[in-house]
Amino acid sequence: MKKVIEALERFAIEVISERRWGHRATLLRWFLGFLSILYSWGVSFRLWLYQKGLCKSHPLGCLVISVGNLTVGGTGKTPIVEKLARDLTGAGRRVAILSRGYKSRRPPFFQRLKEKLQGRPSDPPRVVSDGRHVLLDSELAGDEPYMLARNLPNVVVLVSPDRVLSGKYAIRHFDVDTLVLDDGFQYLPLKERLDLVLIDTESPFGNGKLLPRGMLREPPKALQRADVLFLTKCEGNDLSALKAQLRRLNPHAPFVECVHRPRYLEEVFTGIRRPLEFLQGLKVGAVSGIARPESFENGLRRLGATLVYSRRFEDHHRFTPAEIQRVLERSRARLAKAVITTEKDAVRIPALPVRPPLPLYFLRVEIEFLRGAEELERRLQRAIQGPGRSQIQRTEEAKNPNATAVVSLS
Repeated sequence: MKKVIEALERFAIEVISERRWGHRATLLRWFLGFLSILYSWGVSFRLWLYQKGLCKSHPLGCLVISVGNLTVGGTGKTPIVEKLARDLTGAGRRVAILSRGYKSRRPPFFQRLKEKLQGRPSDPPRVVSDGRHVLLDSELAGDEPYMLARNLPNVVVLVSPDRVLSGKYAIRHFDVDTLVLDDGFQYLPLKERLDLVLIDTESPFGNGKLLPRGMLREPPKALQRADVLFLTKCEGNDLSALKAQLRRLNPHAPFVECVHRPRYLEEVFTGIRRPLEFLQGLKVGAVSGIARPESFENGLRRLGATLVYSRRFEDHHRFTPAEIQRVLERSRARLAKAVITTEKDAVRIPALPVRPPLPLYFLRVEIEFLRGAEELERRLQRAIQGPGRSQIQRTEEAKNPNATAVVSLS
């Protein structure tokens, strides 16, 4: 059944991206186009309800930073969330990351029943990390929250579709003064926040159509709500036309140009690290379950690797030992010396029952700001010193007037 569902997902993605043609594909495109009209009406109506106050937005009384985008997947939010959380923590802030936990598995029924009988909230936030220990695996936490928790030892990571609930929980139980919303641009119940919106310069609006006919969650005009526009994958691209288009949609938000920079390779099962030069002239296989696998594979080629085999799974696919073993064996049959995956995929790779025939590495990628970081620092500093400061922070500043943190995005 799982394979049938994934095959249908793959067919739908190929139809949406216009890589599949024929009578069935044409009919599905027409049907999806009709659904996208209904979806557009729903998006507009929901925004109107919040703008008119018929649906309530809640302030949380502390610094709230939302990192999001207009399209589904592929813009690289997680490295930016990680960098912001690390830099804010380094500046003395107590940070919690609030994630929706996309495709994470809910706790067992009896565990939820026990929590309800104990008087706890019926669906409390899942604590992926308490800032000291990682408490959940990737299946219960979700890929991105688990990866963030593993890479940020001093940051609290919570998972819940209700970010107002998890924000209050983080403030009450972990004494935080800064909340970072992972994938939060469309989350309207939480107000008084700094909205950072990512734009992929290689495909800023997909095919220009809304879900489910296209990849847009909202029309491009929604960018007028953004406070800062992050332009990703900027290196070597002429951005003048895109910037002009974005400036018409949002005349006030500054641009931050950045690139996702590969740093090193790490062996999935042993933790052994190798420099990027290891890939020069090396025959490799690639395995991934992400929204845009072609971007990952092209990145390996730019690093000097020769790609002799690739296996693409659906986004957030949970690998089995048999699947990974087959990828390794087929890569070896094509004379590959290693198999490379992404860091996000690596957290879903299970232990193998036998010794792998080839080493399996993930590519560590970090965000690097090219231009505009100074303006982002100013916006963050303004938000830190603004009316959204928590009562905890006001008390600390009363004790020590010079304690205000200075955020540096190094």
